[in-house]
Amino acid sequence: MAGCLVGLVQVELLEDTRAQVVRLESGRACVVERAALPADAREGDVVVDGRVEPEATALRVLEVARRRARLAVPVPPGLEL
Repeated sequence: MAGCLVGLVQVELLEDTRAQVVRLESGRACVVERAALPADAREGDVVVDGRVEPEATALRVLEVARRRARLAVPVPPGLEL
């Protein structure tokens, strides 16, 4: 499990005792003990070498927002969903 926390990982899911993280280099998901993460880690945070990296987290949020915007389908005027 500790090998999953090497390099850049994003916290996907926090539970009581475990957490799911995704290695950003490979996209591989791993389950780790929650205690192995920094105490201030939240879902969506990027963790580097055992520390939450606010700048990397902000860049990741921006990247996801850009992808969502690029994939969005515009609604024609007058059409209600």
